[in-house]
Amino acid sequence: MDASFFALVALVLFFVLLAYLKVPGMMAKALDERADKIRDELAEAKRLREEAQHLLAEYQRKRKEAEAEAAAIVAAAEREAAALTAEAKQKTEEFVARRNALSEQKIKQAETEAVNAVRAAAVDLAIAAAEKVLAKKTDDTVQQALFRASVGEVKSRLN
Repeated sequence: MDASFFALVALVLFFVLLAYLKVPGMMAKALDERADKIRDELAEAKRLREEAQHLLAEYQRKRKEAEAEAAAIVAAAEREAAALTAEAKQKTEEFVARRNALSEQKIKQAETEAVNAVRAAAVDLAIAAAEKVLAKKTDDTVQQALFRASVGEVKSRLN
Protein backbone atom coordinates (compact mmCIF):
# COMPACT_ATOMS: atom_id res chain seq x y z
CA MET A 1 0.00 0.00 0.00
CA ASP A 2 1.60 3.00 -1.07
CA ALA A 3 0.77 6.67 -0.61
CA SER A 4 -1.40 6.85 -3.71
CA PHE A 5 -3.76 4.34 -2.21
CA PHE A 6 -4.10 6.36 0.99
CA ALA A 7 -4.60 9.51 -1.06
CA LEU A 8 -7.37 7.76 -2.99
CA VAL A 9 -9.02 6.54 0.20
CA ALA A 10 -8.78 10.04 1.70
CA LEU A 11 -10.30 11.50 -1.43
CA VAL A 12 -13.18 9.02 -1.37
CA LEU A 13 -13.72 9.66 2.36
CA PHE A 14 -13.68 13.41 1.64
CA PHE A 15 -16.36 13.01 -1.05
CA VAL A 16 -18.45 10.79 1.23
CA LEU A 17 -18.13 13.33 4.01
CA LEU A 18 -19.19 16.08 1.61
CA ALA A 19 -22.18 14.02 0.49
CA TYR A 20 -23.06 13.15 4.09
CA LEU A 21 -22.97 16.82 5.15
CA LYS A 22 -25.02 17.72 2.03
CA VAL A 23 -22.51 20.32 0.89
CA PRO A 24 -23.49 20.08 -2.81
CA GLY A 25 -27.12 20.80 -1.88
CA MET A 26 -26.08 23.77 0.23
CA MET A 27 -23.93 25.08 -2.62
CA ALA A 28 -26.78 24.60 -5.10
CA LYS A 29 -29.17 26.30 -2.68
CA ALA A 30 -26.76 29.25 -2.21
CA LEU A 31 -26.32 29.56 -5.98
CA ASP A 32 -30.11 29.38 -6.50
CA GLU A 33 -30.64 32.08 -3.88
CA ARG A 34 -28.01 34.24 -5.50
CA ALA A 35 -29.60 33.67 -8.96
CA ASP A 36 -33.03 34.58 -7.53
CA LYS A 37 -31.57 37.69 -5.93
CA ILE A 38 -29.94 38.72 -9.21
CA ARG A 39 -33.20 38.01 -11.09
CA ASP A 40 -35.14 40.16 -8.60
CA GLU A 41 -32.59 42.95 -8.90
CA LEU A 42 -32.86 42.80 -12.71
CA ALA A 43 -36.66 42.92 -12.50
CA GLU A 44 -36.47 45.88 -10.10
CA ALA A 45 -33.99 47.63 -12.41
CA LYS A 46 -36.31 47.02 -15.38
CA ARG A 47 -39.30 48.37 -13.42
CA LEU A 48 -37.30 51.44 -12.33
CA ARG A 49 -36.16 52.00 -15.92
CA GLU A 50 -39.76 51.85 -17.20
CA GLU A 51 -40.86 54.20 -14.42
CA ALA A 52 -38.02 56.58 -15.29
CA GLN A 53 -39.03 56.51 -18.96
CA HIS A 54 -42.64 57.18 -18.00
CA LEU A 55 -41.58 60.13 -15.80
CA LEU A 56 -39.33 61.44 -18.58
CA ALA A 57 -42.20 61.32 -21.06
CA GLU A 58 -44.49 63.06 -18.57
CA TYR A 59 -41.94 65.80 -17.87
CA GLN A 60 -41.38 66.31 -21.59
CA ARG A 61 -45.15 66.64 -22.09
CA LYS A 62 -45.36 69.12 -19.20
CA ARG A 63 -42.40 71.06 -20.60
CA LYS A 64 -44.12 71.31 -24.00
CA GLU A 65 -47.34 72.47 -22.32
CA ALA A 66 -45.39 75.05 -20.31
CA GLU A 67 -43.64 76.28 -23.45
CA ALA A 68 -46.99 76.58 -25.24
CA GLU A 69 -48.47 78.43 -22.27
CA ALA A 70 -45.43 80.73 -22.12
CA ALA A 71 -45.77 81.43 -25.85
CA ALA A 72 -49.47 82.23 -25.36
CA ILE A 73 -48.62 84.57 -22.46
CA VAL A 74 -45.94 86.31 -24.55
CA ALA A 75 -48.35 86.68 -27.48
CA ALA A 76 -51.05 88.10 -25.18
CA ALA A 77 -48.53 90.50 -23.65
CA GLU A 78 -47.42 91.63 -27.11
CA ARG A 79 -51.04 92.21 -28.16
CA GLU A 80 -51.72 94.15 -24.97
CA ALA A 81 -48.55 96.20 -25.41
CA ALA A 82 -49.54 97.00 -29.01
CA ALA A 83 -53.02 98.04 -27.86
CA LEU A 84 -51.58 100.21 -25.09
CA THR A 85 -49.11 101.76 -27.53
CA ALA A 86 -51.89 102.56 -30.00
CA GLU A 87 -54.06 103.99 -27.24
CA ALA A 88 -51.18 106.10 -25.92
CA LYS A 89 -50.43 107.34 -29.43
CA GLN A 90 -54.08 108.27 -29.98
CA LYS A 91 -54.28 110.05 -26.62
CA THR A 92 -51.05 111.90 -27.36
CA GLU A 93 -52.36 113.02 -30.75
CA GLU A 94 -55.63 114.17 -29.16
CA PHE A 95 -53.70 116.02 -26.45
CA VAL A 96 -51.51 117.75 -29.04
CA ALA A 97 -54.58 118.69 -31.10
CA ARG A 98 -56.32 120.13 -28.01
CA ARG A 99 -53.18 122.02 -27.04
CA ASN A 100 -52.85 123.43 -30.57
CA ALA A 101 -56.50 124.51 -30.60
CA LEU A 102 -56.12 126.08 -27.16
CA SER A 103 -52.94 127.85 -28.25
CA GLU A 104 -54.62 129.15 -31.41
CA GLN A 105 -57.58 130.35 -29.34
CA LYS A 106 -55.24 132.12 -26.92
CA ILE A 107 -53.37 133.69 -29.83
CA LYS A 108 -56.65 134.96 -31.38
CA GLN A 109 -57.74 136.30 -28.00
CA ALA A 110 -54.38 138.02 -27.55
CA GLU A 111 -54.66 139.49 -31.05
CA THR A 112 -58.18 140.75 -30.29
CA GLU A 113 -57.03 142.23 -26.98
CA ALA A 114 -54.05 143.86 -28.69
CA VAL A 115 -56.29 145.33 -31.40
CA ASN A 116 -58.73 146.58 -28.74
CA ALA A 117 -55.86 148.00 -26.69
CA VAL A 118 -54.49 149.79 -29.77
CA ARG A 119 -57.98 151.12 -30.59
CA ALA A 120 -58.48 152.28 -27.00
CA ALA A 121 -55.08 153.95 -27.04
CA ALA A 122 -55.91 155.57 -30.38
CA VAL A 123 -59.28 156.76 -29.05
CA ASP A 124 -57.63 158.11 -25.89
CA LEU A 125 -54.99 159.83 -28.00
CA ALA A 126 -57.63 161.22 -30.35
CA ILE A 127 -59.67 162.49 -27.41
CA ALA A 128 -56.62 164.10 -25.88
CA ALA A 129 -55.71 165.68 -29.21
CA ALA A 130 -59.30 166.87 -29.72
CA GLU A 131 -59.32 168.37 -26.21
CA LYS A 132 -56.16 170.26 -26.96
CA VAL A 133 -57.44 171.48 -30.30
CA LEU A 134 -60.81 172.45 -28.83
CA ALA A 135 -59.17 174.07 -25.86
CA LYS A 136 -57.09 176.24 -28.14
CA LYS A 137 -60.00 177.15 -30.44
CA THR A 138 -62.72 177.73 -27.88
CA ASP A 139 -62.99 180.24 -25.13
CA ASP A 140 -64.68 179.97 -21.72
CA THR A 141 -68.18 180.85 -22.91
CA VAL A 142 -68.19 178.21 -25.66
CA GLN A 143 -66.81 175.62 -23.22
CA GLN A 144 -69.49 176.37 -20.66
CA ALA A 145 -72.21 176.12 -23.31
CA LEU A 146 -70.84 172.77 -24.50
CA PHE A 147 -70.62 171.56 -20.91
CA ARG A 148 -74.23 172.52 -20.21
CA ALA A 149 -75.40 170.86 -23.44
CA SER A 150 -73.53 167.67 -22.55
CA VAL A 151 -74.96 167.60 -19.03
CA GLY A 152 -78.46 168.15 -20.41
CA GLU A 153 -77.97 165.32 -22.93
CA VAL A 154 -76.80 162.98 -20.16
CA LYS A 155 -79.83 163.90 -18.01
CA SER A 156 -82.22 163.28 -20.87
CA ARG A 157 -80.67 159.86 -21.60
CA LEU A 158 -80.72 158.80 -17.95
CA ASN A 159 -84.43 159.57 -17.58
